[in-house]
Amino acid sequence: MNSTTTARVLSLEEAAEFAPEQVVGLSRELAAARSQVDQFKHQLEWFKRQLFGQKSEQRLIESHSAQLNLGEAIDQAQGEAPQKQRVVAAHTRSVPRNKPEAGDECVPFFDETRVPVETIELAAPQAAGLAADEFEVISYKDTYRLAQRPGSYVVLKYRRPVIKLRASQALVCAAAPVSVIEGSRAEVSFVAGVLIDKFAYHLPLYRQHQRLGDCGITVSRPWLSQIAHQGASLLEPIYEAQFASIRESRVKAMDETPIKAGRVGPGKMKGA
Repeated sequence: MNSTTTARVLSLEEAAEFAPEQVVGLSRELAAARSQVDQFKHQLEWFKRQLFGQKSEQRLIESHSAQLNLGEAIDQAQGEAPQKQRVVAAHTRSVPRNKPEAGDECVPFFDETRVPVETIELAAPQAAGLAADEFEVISYKDTYRLAQRPGSYVVLKYRRPVIKLRASQALVCAAAPVSVIEGSRAEVSFVAGVLIDKFAYHLPLYRQHQRLGDCGITVSRPWLSQIAHQGASLLEPIYEAQFASIRESRVKAMDETPIKAGRVGPGKMKGA
């Protein structure tokens, strides 16, 4: 069957002369052609989105026209002859003081004001069995190891004594410490940690709930949502102060990177 027959629209008289096998063959070719057209449309839409779509990081192809693609670089590398090599005289460089060498166990690699340090005393085997006046400690050598505990949570237990005044026979007790959220078991550091893990480190609440369970702490999943909402509401004065400061500023810096906001259709967001 030639291409001219399939390229033009047949008349009713010409179509009536076709055998059933020819009609089935034309139907199969038409279905295959439609499938290819759908694939080409999908690829064309993808290329349009890559070239003309709103993206936070645009590919500046015009300014980097001399840059080769990965395939072109491999093809050229295979066709090029090996380059000549020359020996360069050896030289030494000074190591920065603030960057410890790899494998150096005596140099601190952390901020001692922010990281808790647990000191473990090791005795010299040569001093075993000797009295205290038979040897003298002249200095110490420190070796650091980065360790991890099963959980980073701690339970604060406030023990308040109940006393009885002999003069009045009255029972008195110290008041419980005031929580940042009234009536909640969450301490202020825990509330701040939940918000930081969720919004700064993008750790969802359900994963935080799993981590609490693995550390031996049993709380309900909705309780974490309540803690997050109540903790965020405590930050409203800070937001209001920052917003007022922005409105009073003469120069306002802003990020013009578009983001997806506002639903247009199923699975589609509107650029804003």
